Amino acid sequence: MTITLPEAPTSTLTVRPWPDVVIDSVGFDPRSRYVEQFWLGVLGPSTTWLMRRLAAELETQPAGFELPLADTARALGLGDKGGKHSPFVRALGRCCQFELARPDGDAAMAVRRKIPPLSRRQVLRLPPTLQNAHTQWQEDELKTPVIEQLRRRSRRLALSLLELGEDLEETERQLMRWKFHPALCRESAAWAWDRHQAALHAANAANG
Repeated sequence: MTITLPEAPTSTLTVRPWPDVVIDSVGFDPRSRYVEQFWLGVLGPSTTWLMRRLAAELETQPAGFELPLADTARALGLGDKGGKHSPFVRALGRCCQFELARPDGDAAMAVRRKIPPLSRRQVLRLPPTLQNAHTQWQEDELKTPVIEQLRRRSRRLALSLLELGEDLEETERQLMRWKFHPALCRESAAWAWDRHQAALHAANAANG
């Protein structure tokens, strides 16, 4: 899949969220340690940093935003030269190649807020030391009590719903529709609401 970009070097790319209940539940924030440790060698540093930047913007503008192409390319150290073979355009293409983004109309793309765990094939392509570290991570996950796994999953879902524009009550109701325990729904919705509001407050303070 490819992104069709405008020709003007100062033009923008429309970025929208790509909701996915499964990936939003089990995936990792692009700024997380998991992505830095295991995905970096797969995506490459330019694409990893681009995904981190997009995640940060979607956190403060959950409905979507306009990405200034030349400014973003320079900020990532990729230069602002245009053309389909430029480092920045290649980074955008790799986002689509690994299904972390997809075309969403002319000069627009939808971007995942979370990055999924590596597939078995991807893990086997890692250096042996990272393969062993990934195996250890999986074993540690299996040791986590079931209730804690459910809590983490419900919190991630709740935060994703709020980032998509749902309010606190609707977030709690949706968690209940997904068959989480009512007490866990209340706790997760409240946790996510506090975190979401803190992020909005920090963004407003930075802009104001």
